[in-house]
Amino acid sequence: MAQNLFIGSLAYATTDDSLKAFFEQVGEVSSARVITDRDSGRSKGFGFVEFTDEANNQKAVDELDGKELDGRAINVSLARPKEDRPKRDFGGNDRGGNGGGSFRQRSW
Repeated sequence: MAQNLFIGSLAYATTDDSLKAFFEQVGEVSSARVITDRDSGRSKGFGFVEFTDEANNQKAVDELDGKELDGRAINVSLARPKEDRPKRDFGGNDRGGNGGGSFRQRSW
């Protein structure tokens, strides 16, 4: 699996295309994604970039970390691998005395 770059402190106006164009000054970009909120569609302020040649990763960190993109100084670092997180279970009756409901029964 190819090593991605994590890009933080992105402006809300930054798009996948503008992120890709900015990083292409270092080398050929195979993918650039701004992460958006599932409900609102608004940028979460971070994204990921993947170069065709992984040798450009460190070059991008050295040259572009702290540079301005769309009016904000961005943070560029190597992305950490995605951790396996346990599935969240929102069902069931294991929440305690009131059966996991959202409203507490009055006792008077």
